[in-house]
Amino acid sequence: MDSKNGGQYQYSTDLQRQATASIARKKVLAAYANAAKKSFTDHTDNAATMKEEKINTSINSESWKRYHSAWQNYYQKYYSEYYSSAAKNYIEKERLKDARNKAEEEEILKPQENEDHLRRFVRKKATESARRSRRHRKLIPIIAGVTVVLLILFLQYNRLIFTPIMAYISPGNNTASEIESIDPTVTATVSDEPRLIIPKLNIDVPVHFGISLDEVMDAMSRGVAHYRIAGASAFPGEIGNLVISGHSSGDVYDPNKYKFIFSGLERLEDGDLIYVNYNSIRYTYSVYKKQVVEPSDVRSLMIDTDKPLITLVTCTPLGTSKYRLLITGEQISPSYEQATRSTDIAIEEPTEDTVMPANEPSFFEGIWNWLTGK
Repeated sequence: MDSKNGGQYQYSTDLQRQATASIARKKVLAAYANAAKKSFTDHTDNAATMKEEKINTSINSESWKRYHSAWQNYYQKYYSEYYSSAAKNYIEKERLKDARNKAEEEEILKPQENEDHLRRFVRKKATESARRSRRHRKLIPIIAGVTVVLLILFLQYNRLIFTPIMAYISPGNNTASEIESIDPTVTATVSDEPRLIIPKLNIDVPVHFGISLDEVMDAMSRGVAHYRIAGASAFPGEIGNLVISGHSSGDVYDPNKYKFIFSGLERLEDGDLIYVNYNSIRYTYSVYKKQVVEPSDVRSLMIDTDKPLITLVTCTPLGTSKYRLLITGEQISPSYEQATRSTDIAIEEPTEDTVMPANEPSFFEGIWNWLTGK
């Protein structure tokens, strides 16, 4: 309570006390006046008998005592109630004042408490983050090492995973119904573009004829290649062995779209048909032999025959270049009674270092070949 409010409150209390005393005094005087009037009336009525008697001052003394006693009792009762009420009001005001001051203090301290709580929360989170970061930093070398190992394994061996899948997915671009609708009796009026067609495998791919051995690998990136060596250099329709080579696997990130063209070659069985379009004529061959040989066993392609034959060459097992798979078929259409024998003019003789075409080298094989100049 400030001095200004305290002075006003004290002034108001004095005025109330004076007014209360004045009212009490008036009430006591009025009561005394009534008592005196009544006594005077009684004395008047009995004036004759009282003339000779002395005035009884005990009545006045008793009335005065009652006056003082009544006034004191009233005054004491009034002020007792007044000060009790004033004390209660004062206590209530002080309690409200304390509550208001406490609330104000809480409002002042609340932002500080919130700030302290936020500071503690941020400090806790920063500590936990630092602890996790230290723990994770210990794992970074392990994770990096595992990632590098997995990347190396993927670059080197991804073809082992994807090639077996591609072997059972049609590698050609045409739908199977278009290839299966080929009439094997048709031998003429076909496109003059050289193509190899295998309906069972949904293969319809361009063939590059009349190329040298140095051009075979490049031709296999654009289809399949005519592989010619002495003793196996026939063209379609000629007596001898027509050798066509193609890839069976490659890295999934390799842009060569023909890298899986012969991946399903091992599914061919005796009696399956192979077509070759050459010089606007369609030649039909029927499979009769399947064998696996070493890459350097080129003499297995030199077949002594009096019929036009075809041999498809690719790598096996799938995803590797370890061995070569040979699929051989005999021409059944058109008739070859008037066919001529192939000539080996300007054809290279195979040597001990001669090997059949292989799949494209893997990532690290390519690096090694580049470093060694192969």
